Amino acid sequence: MKMIKMNTKSLFLGLLFAGGLGFVNAQTTQTDTNATAKTSQTGSNATIEGLKKQIEANPKDTNALAQLATAYQEASDWTNAVDTWKKISVLLPDWAPSYYSQAYAYQSAKDDVNAKIAYEKYIATVKPEEVEQNKKNLAYAYFYLAFSEQKNDPNKAKEHIAKSIQYDPSNQDAVKLSKVLNS
Repeated sequence: MKMIKMNTKSLFLGLLFAGGLGFVNAQTTQTDTNATAKTSQTGSNATIEGLKKQIEANPKDTNALAQLATAYQEASDWTNAVDTWKKISVLLPDWAPSYYSQAYAYQSAKDDVNAKIAYEKYIATVKPEEVEQNKKNLAYAYFYLAFSEQKNDPNKAKEHIAKSIQYDPSNQDAVKLSKVLNS
């Protein structure tokens, strides 16, 4: 059976979180990379340290926790990002974006087993009234599950890819995987 490669960076470009949180797109113009890295690192560390102090004062501040988790992700600190998203999941167990974000961080850390579990939890947590606003993320979550199941359980992969395409028929990676799975 053929397998499809996926470019995870391009798949996550434009990923948005509820509540206005989002990822910063990569800079495309050439600059002094040493100066940019130093400025970025300093700004990121200052942001992280400020948010950590804010959370020390109020450990249940889910807005500050979400900002901290996002700052960790922007710094590619996947372990702390996952840990922070987990704290949010404990405080807000019905808030689906925290599970999606955990999955993203796990996947970025190359922890496919936990990424799969987190995507499954995300899918299970999205409420019916939230489906419309989560279609792109649901499509990706189902795509990831189909991709990860294509060798071990092709029938389950086919179910997942059908759901992915149902939520986002324009996703060419999902369409290609569907063709591979159904050939």
